[in-house]
Order: sequence, then C-alpha cells, then structure tokens
Amino acid sequence: MTDIGIPMSQLTKDAKTRLMYLENKDGDIDGHVARIGWVTFSRSGRSVYYRGRTLTRMKGGGVMGNYVCSETGDEFWVSGVKKRGSNAHWASPVEIHVDDDAVEAYRELRMVSPGGSCL
Repeated sequence: MTDIGIPMSQLTKDAKTRLMYLENKDGDIDGHVARIGWVTFSRSGRSVYYRGRTLTRMKGGGVMGNYVCSETGDEFWVSGVKKRGSNAHWASPVEIHVDDDAVEAYRELRMVSPGGSCL
C-alpha cells in the first residue's frame, strides 16, 4: 500500500497524481485519439480520473483497452509514459497530444532517458 492508501501497482507508483499515456480505442479525447496528461486515482486504485472522465478498470480485460469510461462505455488504454517516447502501439500509431500543463514534466522525463530527445 502507498502512503495514501492506494495499492501499489505499476500504474500508481506512490503518487496521487501521475503523468500517464491515455488512448481512446473507440474515438477521441477532446479532439485527440491519444494524450499524455495528469491523472488521479481512486482510493482503491481501480479507477483513473482524467479531464472530467472516470475510467474504471475492466474486469477480465477488454477487447482493445484496459479501462472503460463510466459515462460513454468507450475503451481506453492507460499506461505509464515511456521515457523513450514509444507510447502508442507500433501496429496502430496515433498522433499524441501532450496536455499544456504536462509539457514541462514530459520534457523532463524524456531528458532523463539516455539519448532521449524532447517532444
């Protein structure tokens, strides 16, 4: 368990908020298929909150995603941001939008990677 009561997992890693990669497998997220931005977690760690959406962990796994939007039923892929920048799946590349409030943190993360480049 983390100090804020969220079970430790690959997604939570001791943070109330975390920079994450999100991809809507059924449409877009405010005009973009994929985004990098700040998310928060429910106390149980089973739900992710992003830009007014509640994304709940799918039981048994989904067809294309690992979370589902409680309002729309859209499937989302949510994962940690990769330092090397290869967040989208290679078989279905998408243009990724970095939220304005996350640009600096994303740049810093990418600079930490050996040989990594910013945006």
